[in-house]
Amino acid sequence: MRILHTMLRVGDLERSVRFYRDVLGMRLLRTSENPEYRYSLAFLGYDDEDQSSVIELTYNWGVSEYELGTAYGHIAIGVDDIVATCNAVRANGGKITREPGPVKGGSTIIAFVEDPDGYKIEFIENKSAKAGLGN
Repeated sequence: MRILHTMLRVGDLERSVRFYRDVLGMRLLRTSENPEYRYSLAFLGYDDEDQSSVIELTYNWGVSEYELGTAYGHIAIGVDDIVATCNAVRANGGKITREPGPVKGGSTIIAFVEDPDGYKIEFIENKSAKAGLGN
């Protein structure tokens, strides 16, 4: 397993891309729009997604700010077999909060687990991890 990306919700996607790119020196790796579900994504990192963890910035259309407590999205972890991974989590007392299945507006198979403090961790099958949630 490896960490794929960390997602943050942002109130102004272009402003945030400029910060991560120009201030922190990350490369803009890819972007996507999902008009049906009204969100845009930008993935930035220091290396390609198959080599390094990256940041996913999510702009939910029409939302210009978040309370700090709701800005955190999730940590994503790539797994070879998402069903087996979820079964292992359950067997070890973990709480699956979203069963494996396609992401809204896409075909990538994901699942979510919740840690003891309520933080979400997303599992993404490695075979489609590079595509992430984008188009």
